Amino acid sequence: MISAGIEVKINRLESIVEQIGEAVLSTSETIERLAQRLETISIQVEAQGQQVQQQGYQIVALCDVVQTLAESQYDSLQKLNQLTQTLDRLMSVIQGLDE
Repeated sequence: MISAGIEVKINRLESIVEQIGEAVLSTSETIERLAQRLETISIQVEAQGQQVQQQGYQIVALCDVVQTLAESQYDSLQKLNQLTQTLDRLMSVIQGLDE
């Protein structure tokens, strides 16, 4: 028969082992939840990276459009200047005929 002192020690050891087991289980569950959260964040970061890349492409395309618009505006101003000069000459000719 086991003495009372040994039985108390065995019970204490069993309790310690049980607490260690519960701590390990709790830690494992926490690590699993953290891994899931990390995976979710990783997916979100990847999606955001793709969005940033797409926005970069859109900015480049927008810059090209603005450049084309600026060139078109410049051409229009040149033609408007030519038209204004032509109208000025025409007005001078018409005024010369009236005199």
